[in-house]
Amino acid sequence: MRKKNFFASAVLGTGIASAVLVSEYLFKFAFKRVDYVPEAAADKQKYAESYWKYVEWFKGVTKEKWTFSIGNEEENMSAYFVPSKVGSSNVVIISHGYKGNGETMANYAKMFYDKGYNILLPDDRGHGESAGKYISFGWLDRLDYLKWIAKVIERVGMKSKIVLFGVSMGAATVEMLSGENLPPQVKCLIADCGYSSIHEELTYLLKQQFHLPKYPFYPLVSTINHRRLGYYLDDISSTEQLKKNNLPIFFIHGEKDDYVPSYMALENYRATNSAKELWIVKGASHAESYWINPSEYKKHIDDYLDKYFK
Repeated sequence: MRKKNFFASAVLGTGIASAVLVSEYLFKFAFKRVDYVPEAAADKQKYAESYWKYVEWFKGVTKEKWTFSIGNEEENMSAYFVPSKVGSSNVVIISHGYKGNGETMANYAKMFYDKGYNILLPDDRGHGESAGKYISFGWLDRLDYLKWIAKVIERVGMKSKIVLFGVSMGAATVEMLSGENLPPQVKCLIADCGYSSIHEELTYLLKQQFHLPKYPFYPLVSTINHRRLGYYLDDISSTEQLKKNNLPIFFIHGEKDDYVPSYMALENYRATNSAKELWIVKGASHAESYWINPSEYKKHIDDYLDKYFK
């Protein structure tokens, strides 16, 4: 009997140790910063030529480098500010996606630049030229964006009018930011394919990409995140923040999104009590809604801004 109990305990201990090791790997895979932009998914390769034209535009356009310090003088958050070509007080702050940076949002920046907007393109924590060992999936970023908003108002003036725009993780960042105490200069928000919570997103990806169950891995990854970043993953919720939002918001989501499934857009939409609109883009995969038909995308943005921004 004693040998049997010892064997059972050894097997259990080995299982727990394996689960912890796998969870540590998953945390590093998902949360550790990257200093490069991963190659686009196979279904986005057909847009590469157009994408790089926008990047070349961004590299050549007149812009200012902005920073603010976090922690100490050697840790800075970074952004690029592109002044309006017509001296407008309209501003868009564009939030990039997971493992991207401000430059990867060049097509959206050009869209707003052509409308006469000033543009701010931050690099989020753990991305691009900004500090941070880990990616916070919008939760800490939302607080950084409050500082970016203050810097925009200081630069453009008290009469500035601000749109918050984001795609993928950037959309979730905008959604989480919506629940904070925003200044009156922020007029409306646009969120393209954002997740409803990191809990739903990670458990979905655990199953889809790694064929792993929620338990014990999600709670273990959440505990690791708490030790490294100071909060549990259940704190990261777009829907809970959207319940506090009082600004107009436009949700956009690809019908065939298999990375952030479109039902999350419906959850975000239902959680919102303010003025809201929803566009499910037929045939579009994750973050493809602009690329699949740029003219239609721009028209939807124009119609929304005509209604809620002007």
